[in-house]
Amino acid sequence: MFAIAEVGHLALVIAFIASLCQASLLVLARPFGLAFMAVPLQIIATVAVISSFLCLVHGFVTSDFSIALVAQHSHSLKPLIYKISGTWGNHEGSLLLWSVILVLFGGIFALTSKRLPSDISLYTLSVQGAVTSAFLAFSLFTSNAFERLLDAPLEGRGLNPVLQDVGLALHPPMLYLGYVGLSLAFSLAVAGLIIGRIDQDWGRWTRPWVLSAWSALTAGIALGSWWAYYELGWGGWWFWDPVENASLMPWLAATALMHSVLVVEKRGQLKSWTVLLAILSFSLSLVGTFIVRSGLLTSVHSFASDPSRGIFILGILLVAIGLPLILFALRGPQLSSENDANFMSRDIAIVINNIILIVATSIVILGTFYPLGLELVSNQRITVGPPYYEATFNPIMSFALIGMVIGPILMWRKGVLPHGKRVLITALIGAVMANIIGLSVLHNISPVAIAGLGLLGWLGFGMIADMQRHLKCHQPSKLLTSLRSSGVAIWGMWLGHMGMAVFLLGALGDGLSRSEKTVRAMPGDVIQLSDRQYRFIEVQQNQGPNYSTITALLSLETLEGQKIATLAPEKRFYPAEKQTTTEASIRATFAGDDYAVLGDGDNNIGYSLRLYHKPLVSWIWGGAAIMAFGGIMGFIGRKPVKGKLTKDAGAM
Repeated sequence: MFAIAEVGHLALVIAFIASLCQASLLVLARPFGLAFMAVPLQIIATVAVISSFLCLVHGFVTSDFSIALVAQHSHSLKPLIYKISGTWGNHEGSLLLWSVILVLFGGIFALTSKRLPSDISLYTLSVQGAVTSAFLAFSLFTSNAFERLLDAPLEGRGLNPVLQDVGLALHPPMLYLGYVGLSLAFSLAVAGLIIGRIDQDWGRWTRPWVLSAWSALTAGIALGSWWAYYELGWGGWWFWDPVENASLMPWLAATALMHSVLVVEKRGQLKSWTVLLAILSFSLSLVGTFIVRSGLLTSVHSFASDPSRGIFILGILLVAIGLPLILFALRGPQLSSENDANFMSRDIAIVINNIILIVATSIVILGTFYPLGLELVSNQRITVGPPYYEATFNPIMSFALIGMVIGPILMWRKGVLPHGKRVLITALIGAVMANIIGLSVLHNISPVAIAGLGLLGWLGFGMIADMQRHLKCHQPSKLLTSLRSSGVAIWGMWLGHMGMAVFLLGALGDGLSRSEKTVRAMPGDVIQLSDRQYRFIEVQQNQGPNYSTITALLSLETLEGQKIATLAPEKRFYPAEKQTTTEASIRATFAGDDYAVLGDGDNNIGYSLRLYHKPLVSWIWGGAAIMAFGGIMGFIGRKPVKGKLTKDAGAM
């Protein structure tokens, strides 16, 4: 055991040295003929960091409590899956996982970059090495995951119980795939600025990394929202927590980048704007890392509260933003190109889409950091919550939803597709129908809700009409041919936009029709909620693998007494961690969720129960999954680079 931990630490040192050498190629490669070293150094760093991480996983799996991190965040009685996920359920381990994904992306790029111009490959890997060395330095000098204890305890303290969950085991790795995937777009942007080549080929090289990162980030955010919904027992799926916002900000910027890089690839336009978005997207990922680890705020999502670590990341952030922006200021004027697009074109639609997304990002940034800045300056504490975002963010994003129908019917450079008018008319009919249905079914509906239903009808019917006209569903004899000729990429776009419609349906269903009740009840009581009732059967005490539980058995029934299901919300006590958690019981269906939470109480005063009926709420995560899959389809449908590109025709 002793040797394996030391091997892990040594591997991290080797990776740090290799990454430093890789970063130095930015300056040394051309004068000393060292360009050939970029790929081998990246491979060395990749193998070394992955080996180091596996050594740490070994320490957790074998309960090596001589490692301080294992002693603080694991326990011998934990199930194996939570021993493994405990590796990244803490600051040091999650930072090492970040580095693993960073070198993994770099390694994949190194092995697949043979068809790219040598300069692009060299400088992209060198920038990636600089980023990697910064985070490895952070691990080695401020957050050593392999620190030893002189007097090892016989047992560990255990992992925070709320982190002992499959959803959160998957959430950080997926989120980091998104964050770190944006580092490749960042490195390609900086490399393009260095050599003076941002052109259509550069857009083609960059777009796959943006699509893969965006898809992973979408899935990661959805997994975090899903975990918070069923694990924290508060009945919601998004609270505008600053740490939630930390993942939303790069997602919004990456969404803008995903559309903008398409314009570069197709038309050779928006080059400077796309480069700036690539820098901004990755910088916002670093901002998220700074928020989580700086100690600026306290959240169930945060990993650390050590300001010195925050200062280190702040330094990385300032360098990662400052130097590229200086380079952009020097090279940016050379990126301009003549704009030959008409106002009525897909080019301009994407520009407007980008402006909307950046305004939305700015709103989230302001809402996240204004309270922190105010407290720092005046020592006053305020909370910026849902009302602020509902009044600012939601109206802005509604324009983006409107544009999701308009953009696809426009042509590049100038004009509207032949079926464009029919799509718009169908979308408008859909908006009217959605409002008529909403007004007839729902009572006391607000103007905001009416607008939301109208947007849902507009987007859903508009997308269906666009697909119908492309696939010629009205001509059955041509349908099969249309399906065969439709590219995978356009299906990616359709799925991405349709996923947003499904997400919106779930959000509106939950927001407009949910019902909830908080009661104190005794076994035998019957609680009515909406068109169903809960029969409180009994309270049981059970034993889990590393916890004990108090479980309430509830029979979910129709108002006539016909049983639908049994719900069993729990209170869990973890003796190793000396913590109690709430485990919601959820009956999930396509029509909606029945959701029960057990609070405090006893047989004398009764037990507190929180009961919810949440129509269509599962469609929220279904929509996110469809969006992520759409991004993957776009990645699969990209056009591969043909031949080895060495010409400088696209250079500035």
